[in-house]
Parts: sequence; C-alpha cells; structure tokens
Amino acid sequence: MLKPLLAIAAVLVASVLVGPTVSQAAESNSVRVSYADLNLASMRGQQSLQRRMEFASVVVCQIEDSRELALAAATHDCRNTALADAQPAYEAAVAAARRPSGEVIIGAAITVVGR
Repeated sequence: MLKPLLAIAAVLVASVLVGPTVSQAAESNSVRVSYADLNLASMRGQQSLQRRMEFASVVVCQIEDSRELALAAATHDCRNTALADAQPAYEAAVAAARRPSGEVIIGAAITVVGR
C-alpha cells in the first residue's frame, strides 16, 4: 500500500520540477549561422553548413538537465524542429550557390530558431 503512494508522490514531484523547465523550452531562441565563407556549390561547403546548423540547434534548444526523460524528448524534438524549419533556407542557399551569377552575397546567413 505504501509503494503506490510513494510512486504517486514521486510522479507529482517530478511533474512539478519538469513543468517549468519544459515551459522554458517554449520560449524562442535563435542563432544566426553564417555561410559567407563557404562554397555551397561544393559538397564540403554544404556539409560544413549542415554541421553549423546542427550546432546552432544544440545552442537554441538548450534545456536544463536533459538527462530527464521528458526533457531529453523535448530537447530532441526542439532540435529536429529547428533543423526542419531551417532546411528551406539551406536548400535555397545551396541552389543559389549552384547558379553561376558571380555575385558575392555579403552577410549570407541562415537563422536557426528553437521553440
């Protein structure tokens, strides 16, 4: 009889501690990822930009103590969403780099946003 009560109490305490942190994840953060120094017409340049975007998703989706199962899932979802949202800008940048215009884009960047 005591074990179920302890389990319920543990769940209540965990939900009280996890709730504020998950709600903090709902706030929007963003990081500007520059690609002005990359040749996006090359595979190497594209891979470098993808790595930068992945790192930016880690930065914008920083959730306290993501060792907790619910927080780890929220962190993972946030990072996947941030990368998916930035993907159209990435594809447009690569497509523009493949068109030989001779134009140098100053301040070329993608914004990765975590929610």
